[in-house]
Parts: sequence; structure tokens; C-alpha cells
Amino acid sequence: MFEVGVVVQFEAAHSLRGDFGPASRLHGHTYRVEVTVHGPALRPDGTLCDLGTLQSRAREVADCLHYRTLDEVPGLAGQNTTAETVARFIFDRLAPGLSSEPVATLSVRVWESPNAWAGYAAPMHELAKHGC
Repeated sequence: MFEVGVVVQFEAAHSLRGDFGPASRLHGHTYRVEVTVHGPALRPDGTLCDLGTLQSRAREVADCLHYRTLDEVPGLAGQNTTAETVARFIFDRLAPGLSSEPVATLSVRVWESPNAWAGYAAPMHELAKHGC
């Protein structure tokens, strides 16, 4: 299986609901987002996916979250904005823009710190059509 990926980052605030100690209060992160696509075969030009398209789509989604309070972002409001939830949110917004690329799987990894991440990966046929 081939894979290629890009990295983007954004600054955002959130608060967690539940027994999360100090993280239950409003706080911020510099989120690092790794977007990776996987596929069993290369296109005739020797690539799996257009990296420019992948980078552009990832940047577009990150820009929608940059300097926002995640708890107020449509699509995240009302949810517990854990890294897992944010990873799925990003996946759902990236996948439709990559549907023309011949890739089998998309994975999104969201880092809240240099030592903590969560991710979401699924086959590209599990597309959810959402706007940002």
C-alpha cells in the first residue's frame, strides 16, 4: 500500500466536558494535523495523489478552525471537542474534496501537543458531505 501525506496546523481554543481536570476550563492548543492517503496502485504519472490538492484541502479546513473556539464551530458545537472528535470533523470535510483522487483510505491525525494525538481513518467511500 502506498501512502503520501501533508501536515498543517492551526491555533484554537476549546473546553472539555466531563472529568478532564484543568482541561475542562477553556484553554488553547497549537494543533498539528497530519493528513495521509493510502492506495494500492499509482497513477500513470507515478504518484498516488496530487500533493498540491491534498495540501490545499488540508489548509482550507485548518483555516476554518484557525483562531476559533472549537466549541462554537458549526459541526462541533454541542459535541465534546476531544482530539478524536476534531479528527473526525476534519476527515468529514476533507474526504469530499479528495473523492476524485484514486485513493482507498484517508487518515487524519490531530496532535494537541508534541506528546498527545488522536486520529480517525476510514475508506474513502465513507464520505460525509459537510461544509466548513
